Amino acid sequence: MTDTALPAAPVAAKKPHSFTHHGMTVEDPYAWLRDPLYPKVEDAEVLAHLKAENAWFEARMAPHEKLTEKLFAEMRARIKEDDSSVPQKDGDWYYWIEYEKGAQYKQWWRKPASGGRDGTEGKVLLLDEVALAEGKDYFSLGSFSISSDGTNLAFSTDTDGSERYEARIKDLTTGEMLPDTIPGTLGALVWVAGDTKIAYSLANEQWRTDNVRLHTLGTPLDTDVEIFHEDDEGFRCGASLSANEQWLIIATSDHETSEAWIVPAADPTAPQILVKARAKGVEYDIDIKGDTIFVLTNDDHVNFRVATAPMSSPADWTTLIAGSDEFYITGLDLFEKFYVIEGRRAGLDQIEIRDYADPAKITPITFPEESYVAGMGNNPEWDMDVLRVSYNSMVTPATAFDYDVATGSLTVLKVQEIPSGYDAANYRTERVVITARDGTEVPVSLMMRADTPLDGSAPLHLFGYGAYGIAMPPYFSTARLSLVDRGFIYAIAHIRGGDDLGRQWYLDGKLEKRTNAFNDFVDVAKGLIDRGYTSKGRVTASGGSAGGELMGAVLNSDPDLWGAVVAHVPFVDVLSTMLDATLPLTPGEWPEWGNPIEDAAAFTLIQSYSPYDQVRAQAYPPLLVTAGLNDPRVTYWEPAKWVAKLRELKTDDNELLLKVNMGAGHGGKSGRFDSLKETAEEFAFILWQMDMLDA
Repeated sequence: MTDTALPAAPVAAKKPHSFTHHGMTVEDPYAWLRDPLYPKVEDAEVLAHLKAENAWFEARMAPHEKLTEKLFAEMRARIKEDDSSVPQKDGDWYYWIEYEKGAQYKQWWRKPASGGRDGTEGKVLLLDEVALAEGKDYFSLGSFSISSDGTNLAFSTDTDGSERYEARIKDLTTGEMLPDTIPGTLGALVWVAGDTKIAYSLANEQWRTDNVRLHTLGTPLDTDVEIFHEDDEGFRCGASLSANEQWLIIATSDHETSEAWIVPAADPTAPQILVKARAKGVEYDIDIKGDTIFVLTNDDHVNFRVATAPMSSPADWTTLIAGSDEFYITGLDLFEKFYVIEGRRAGLDQIEIRDYADPAKITPITFPEESYVAGMGNNPEWDMDVLRVSYNSMVTPATAFDYDVATGSLTVLKVQEIPSGYDAANYRTERVVITARDGTEVPVSLMMRADTPLDGSAPLHLFGYGAYGIAMPPYFSTARLSLVDRGFIYAIAHIRGGDDLGRQWYLDGKLEKRTNAFNDFVDVAKGLIDRGYTSKGRVTASGGSAGGELMGAVLNSDPDLWGAVVAHVPFVDVLSTMLDATLPLTPGEWPEWGNPIEDAAAFTLIQSYSPYDQVRAQAYPPLLVTAGLNDPRVTYWEPAKWVAKLRELKTDDNELLLKVNMGAGHGGKSGRFDSLKETAEEFAFILWQMDMLDA
């Protein structure tokens, strides 16, 4: 098919629309792409435009369908299709998941613990996602919660990507579904009151959980009782159990402040105990052992401390582990005989076993590589002597270990199998530091084939996120090999805005320091060019959601740096979204981005970097953008408006494609192979734009 035979790229109509805040007026002629009935999207003109974008995407990608299929076949061949997890004991049962060959979704199994971990006698299928997803374009399992007596399963499902889950109950003794159905849930389903009730949260009209409710099995839904309500529209709340399952913990928070209440799990309607009243900027999580509350908090150190308090005086916190500039505490897990601290030192994951009786006794779990990802796996029992630990690196496939607390030994249980073959000796990984424009040293994790030349000739793919304090670890990916085996260097930029190097690293990339994240990403790309890893125009980039905002910002600031860019569900219309308090995320996002409704300085700052607002008449590199029609996190019109404005103003003839998943949400298609096909499309686009179709 020749270019002349293709339809023209869609051109969105421009319709007068403007808004004014703080004396500043912004014109937004593509605002009409938001269906006024959202979350319903039924406007004929809007749907026609989105379908036209999809038709353009399909037409432009059609000549490269064989490449896409080749990439997809490679990626699928690296996945063990008939795979299973290592069974883990919880009470009287071992639990695990399995994939059947060719299946897109999981099956959840258990067997009696009396038969040991490796036996198969008495295995029972608890939940078949394959059957639940049959005939549906999208399927996502939300909560999966088995009652403490093992007789009932509470689970929730989403079948359109809107992340409004329907909860159901299955009787595991008969295999029958109970009539109890709770639509519109969001978050965990928690068994309480001797397994007779479930604590849950409903999503309100703005997709916020401002409530914790109790459902009694076998009773009508309209008799459910609300036991907690959050009045601050920026906060979200939810429920969980303490590690010893004696207490129901109700936690409520936004992006910078939190508060917790506790109530006996056996009597969830009893008077609740406030642990400590919320104070702006103070975050804390809790767990409970006996009459002692354990608290992980940032109240006196940015990298968090661990404190304890007596149940009789829960707000009186005494330091157990002091905060440290060197060690960033990210997790606290209590067990009957010991507790576990997770954190990062110099950006690398740490796991420490701690003794209740001897605070000075610290046993770290050590790992063999200099750069890796490690964390606690599934450890459901209160009294455990052997811990499940997960591990991987950019060159080491996912590995499940058992760690014997008494002996300190690590036993390999399972290593991710790659059926088409993988030899780690053919690859190497590096961790380098690039100095950003303000002198900050930004770490970068790199993976490449051992024979990749470092003379500037190699293409390099740079991935980043940089928001919400979410670190981007140097993880293993089988799909990534399809770029690396074609000569790409794959780089993960650990930019500010994430918490890769500690909590301050996050704080230095949000609010008035937001542009540090964008500058870091650009400076990493330039620094890698200067060091001879690649050359200008040979750098491709990708990011999703807030990482899509990152892509939009660096496209505007340094368009000639990139050979091709992929922006997944990109948060690019930042100003308009932060001005609309009716949108699902907005009030809770103000601590992250600023509140432009009340603060003129925040309005000006956000407008200065918001990718949609900063599109201008200049040449842009090739760009692939994705969106989800039912996405409650980044609404579909953000990428649609951005692409429309880019088409209007950009001065080049480079590719600009928008793919809208019409039956999915934030994560794209849900099946393991369907989602892999989308990755193949992304890589095909990159290879096409880098003139590497024959690679």
